[in-house]
Amino acid sequence: MEPLDVEKIKEQEYQESLKNYEKKDFGQSWVRASAYIFYLSIACFFLMTWGGCYRLYTKKFEKPEVHIQESTLYTPKYK
Repeated sequence: MEPLDVEKIKEQEYQESLKNYEKKDFGQSWVRASAYIFYLSIACFFLMTWGGCYRLYTKKFEKPEVHIQESTLYTPKYK
């Protein structure tokens, strides 16, 4: 074998490994990236919704004590 053939083989192997790496790389493969972003957005939406509901549940509105005149009730009481 000539040294030139060895260099060609090394270059071919390098190109094949580079193609395999690009297939698996997140930034190079839009198919993998879009699936990842889709599931990440679903998880974030779920967590934000759950967190908001939990916050509303724990900090729910408490009715204040309101003084009502006895003469304005459904069955008024007069003195």
